[in-house]
Amino acid sequence: MARRLSALSPDWWDYTTLDSELIDAVARLTSRDLARLSRPGFEVRLYDTLEDFYLAEALEYIEAWRQSTPDNPVGLCGPIGPTEQLPLVARIVNSLGLRLHDAHFWGMDEWFDAATGAEVPVTHPLSFERADRELCFNRIEKRLRMPDSHLHFPKADTAAFRATWDAGIRCAVMQGGQGDVKHWAFNDPLPRRGKHRNEPPPAAEFRKLATRVVDLHPLTIAQNARTSGGGNISMVPTQAITVGPVETWKSDRVSIWHAGNHDNPFGQRLTAYMISKRIVDTAVPMSLLADHPDVRFHYFRGGIGSCSIEMH
Repeated sequence: MARRLSALSPDWWDYTTLDSELIDAVARLTSRDLARLSRPGFEVRLYDTLEDFYLAEALEYIEAWRQSTPDNPVGLCGPIGPTEQLPLVARIVNSLGLRLHDAHFWGMDEWFDAATGAEVPVTHPLSFERADRELCFNRIEKRLRMPDSHLHFPKADTAAFRATWDAGIRCAVMQGGQGDVKHWAFNDPLPRRGKHRNEPPPAAEFRKLATRVVDLHPLTIAQNARTSGGGNISMVPTQAITVGPVETWKSDRVSIWHAGNHDNPFGQRLTAYMISKRIVDTAVPMSLLADHPDVRFHYFRGGIGSCSIEMH
């Protein structure tokens, strides 16, 4: 039977093309059910307060960087969205006097400006590099900061960024959030065209994607306008540069943080369920993490919400 068309955009694959039985099963999950989805290789953790949630997220940076030595450098790949952990990272580094001279950091993604054929400049109001620097790295005491050459931000010419993943630096954690379209970084579902018109690409094909420039699903554009641009969709670029599954599988652990701000109650349940049950479908890119050996999903209890019908 042919897959249904997307309810969001018929030119794209996304989670609305899934079987209705799967969607119904996910919508019935309670927060207690979520906690029971853990299995070997996939752990679900819940936090009672936002303070505890973001502190735990910030401590992942510290735990990764403390492993780094001159002979065995270690880094972390981090997101923009959520960002609330970033000032906490700087505060902890300064309080501990943690010297980061051997540590590394990879940015997950950046906006791409089709008009210039390049990544947006750091002066762009939505620049992810700008946010990382202003919210975290510029707040670290100069005597403790890692060299600027240890900060790896993706560029339109991806060669140099991709090379750092094979330069003898171990990525202890790839940390991220989850978007409305069920992506990590900007690994959005693919457009419904060409050889993928009738079926989404197989997982083995999607797994071969490395850092690249991508076209963004309309839902991703709308979400970023909502979360970062006050709803002004016209200011959000329609393309981005993103780390891919290739880099993700070079990370020891993938750690996803659900505060309830970036994806809705249904979405927070869907990907956990699919990963737990090893249901892999590239219309839901996050589901590919079912095949990663070490994945953790973190939830703020107050942001899990309910899938029950409420009229507003």
